[in-house]
Amino acid sequence: MRDQPDAIMMFAAGFGTRMKHLTQTQPKPMVPLAGRPLIDHALKLAQDIAPRKIVANLHYLPEQLDAHLRPLGVATILETPDILDTGGGLRNALPLLGGGPVFTMNSDAIWAGPNPLTLLRDAWEPNRMDALLMTVPLSQTLGHEGKGDFAIGQDGRLTRGPGNVYGGVQIIKTDLLTEIDADRFSLNILWDIMLQREGLFGLPYPGRWCDVGHPGGIALAESLLAGADV
Repeated sequence: MRDQPDAIMMFAAGFGTRMKHLTQTQPKPMVPLAGRPLIDHALKLAQDIAPRKIVANLHYLPEQLDAHLRPLGVATILETPDILDTGGGLRNALPLLGGGPVFTMNSDAIWAGPNPLTLLRDAWEPNRMDALLMTVPLSQTLGHEGKGDFAIGQDGRLTRGPGNVYGGVQIIKTDLLTEIDADRFSLNILWDIMLQREGLFGLPYPGRWCDVGHPGGIALAESLLAGADV
């Protein structure tokens, strides 16, 4: 089994309910932002590190995403009849991703700064890490409500608590997925196992990050990409 991640899982199956009217006739990853579909911004980051494979899971209005992604070299996997959430979706895609650690990406965030995938790859230590999450200090986030998801210790280990937002990009080992009985489950369940093993780590992002999971995030993200002081 390989130690270094060389495949990327892009989560694109969700219903996008926070986007309200914008996702009535299109999946959230296809919502336009700065002249192109939202998922294309994440896909550019993925392509820049030249992975062996990029896989996207589909469920809501999958035909639109499949038609858009396949010509771009992305393998797609349909979750049917039920959506599987992030943890179940990752396990369902393992036949395409292969064994070993993988990158996972949410497609509803915009990054202004260095490629988070490159930063994670350079900081990955498979001998002591079960997962390495890209976290964003609250002061560097846009469009996000809440106090954060994690606190980061001096050694980089994560604990649940305020201060840092999970930015939706990580490197994660997949072998512990076999310990979870449910078909549909969140990656939070897997993270809890890793927290107990003291194997969940975080890497603070040095740039800005915008949550585009809601309609108000679109204008904020476009301003961020344009270099505006937001």
